[in-house]
Amino acid sequence: KMGAAARAEPRPPFWRSLFEAIPGLAAPVIILGGMRMGYFTPTEAAVVAVFYGLLIGMCVHRTIRVRDLFPILREAGELSAVIMLIVTLAGIFAWSLSTLSIIDPITNAIVHSGLGQYSVLTLLILLLIAAGMFLDGISIFLIFVPLILPVAQAFGWDLVWLGVVLTLMVAVGQFTPPVAVNLMVSSKIARIPMESTVPWVMWLVGGMLCTLVLVVIFPQIALWLPHYLGY
Repeated sequence: KMGAAARAEPRPPFWRSLFEAIPGLAAPVIILGGMRMGYFTPTEAAVVAVFYGLLIGMCVHRTIRVRDLFPILREAGELSAVIMLIVTLAGIFAWSLSTLSIIDPITNAIVHSGLGQYSVLTLLILLLIAAGMFLDGISIFLIFVPLILPVAQAFGWDLVWLGVVLTLMVAVGQFTPPVAVNLMVSSKIARIPMESTVPWVMWLVGGMLCTLVLVVIFPQIALWLPHYLGY
């Protein structure tokens, strides 16, 4: 037992870790707050996020050096090229569905299947969570939204609420093995094997699933803030 305890990694101090994480935690506040205040557009927010990340990495944590910039930019270019290819192919797929008039028959089949809107929503949730385990979020939205939107309009679902539900579904899938794109990236940043994070991340996935269920049952959880802001 003593040997096992000695091999166990000590937990870092909570308050010191929280203080060190404040610059990183401030990034969403700066990005979302800047867009809300009208200082920059969503496209410009990406530039702000990159600049802020470089500033924190080079000046605060000092984990990024000048000689590291070229490999970082090269990897970012390669990743962006892959994403753009996926987005392009997914866009062609969505355009093909509309041009070939495939969406309407699928929508009519789903709406008139006799399952009811809650059964259809449950199937969509399971489908998108499963898709999120293997695909990235951008591809999922580009592929499935053209199919889901007519169904949502037929059942009279609020599109803002649906967008929040879709985002939660994709988020759950992105942290669920076997592929778990976001978990893979997080593990690479932390320099730990992804397998060691699974027992811990399942608690967070369970929390996101509970949140998803609450948003589905009580739509005002997702709608009160947009309504309060005038959307």
